[in-house]
Amino acid sequence: MKDLTIELENRPGALAEMGEALGRAGVSVEGGGVFVVNGVGVAHFLFADGAAARAALEAAGIRVLAERDVLVQRIHQGQPGQLGKISRRMAEAGVNIEVQYSDHDHHLVLVVDDLAKGKAVSEAWTREPP
Repeated sequence: MKDLTIELENRPGALAEMGEALGRAGVSVEGGGVFVVNGVGVAHFLFADGAAARAALEAAGIRVLAERDVLVQRIHQGQPGQLGKISRRMAEAGVNIEVQYSDHDHHLVLVVDDLAKGKAVSEAWTREPP
């Protein structure tokens, strides 16, 4: 899975154009979101095929700022505090979470500054009982 950082114009229809470009290319969005920061639309979306998503967006004149690997983690949804717990473990391992969102299957998606250390934390988390 890949996270694409996408720049969108802050105007009506920009997100629609992005979605239409992906749809024409047969590329599905697996999760993510878009926010306006300092007057610019900044989106982070999850794709099974990052290269196909990037190609479709760039062909439509939509700027892709980055393509990065992600950690996809199941958390124990019925237990309050799960985001805090896994975030604390990442912090204690020296891992900075740069982007966090959910996918369409209720997994936590993390873009981190140190993928190897983040994977170690994520794998340890997965082995623990709920």
